[in-house]
Amino acid sequence: MRLEDVADRRTRILDIDMHHMKKTHRLLDVQFDPMGAAISDFWANGKASRLRVFSPMFDEDEIPVETLFRGYNSMPPLEHHALDLVKGRTLDVGAGAGCHSLVLQERGIDVDAIDISPLSVETMRARGVRHVFHEDLFSVSDRYDTILMLMNGIGIVGTIARLPQFFQLLDDILLPNGQLICDSTDISYVFDDDEPIDEMINYYGELVYKMQYKDILGKSFPWLYIDSRSLGDVAEACGYNLRVVENGKNHDYLALITKKQ
Repeated sequence: MRLEDVADRRTRILDIDMHHMKKTHRLLDVQFDPMGAAISDFWANGKASRLRVFSPMFDEDEIPVETLFRGYNSMPPLEHHALDLVKGRTLDVGAGAGCHSLVLQERGIDVDAIDISPLSVETMRARGVRHVFHEDLFSVSDRYDTILMLMNGIGIVGTIARLPQFFQLLDDILLPNGQLICDSTDISYVFDDDEPIDEMINYYGELVYKMQYKDILGKSFPWLYIDSRSLGDVAEACGYNLRVVENGKNHDYLALITKKQ
């Protein structure tokens, strides 16, 4: 993939509703909720059609819906480690079908699950997640000991430029001695060796996605894959410490982020 190809693909992201992307609260409507529809179908029928994922940067991909319902024994070691680090009152961000919240509930953790997908929220309630809210992270006002953001969860922030706003939110919603547990992936490995990623127009991990399930086409949304050094630099500048507690097998990592004392 040549640098000029990357620039051209970014230029072609013209159908994105930029006003929608800049909104603080980004709750989905049912008619634009492909992932929620897939989750709802799988819960109701034990199977689902293809949940398709599109990006101008890469070929079409697919999310195996059944993995969103995985139990603890089917989770990778990185997620086991993350769940073992959870303490106190916890917020599970982008909880999807509720697989992590259910494990934490079984352990006696007081956990609130939030998702912008209304159909995902309905499914989590049906599955027995006790405290579920149709809410965007940036509208949260309660305070927590642990913020949990798994499955490349820090990607919800969208862009590096929005990270300071995210850390400002943490100032407000983390209790004293609270922690953020999140994971991400350094996707620099997908680019050719002769492609100078440091000369790209934007940070190479800033992507734009769109999903489709059956005839339900979602709106485009930004997603951030960030390497641990870059995330640590922003955290440091915002008054936080980042510690990588585990490196995964697929260029992913688990980070523990706490406020400087």
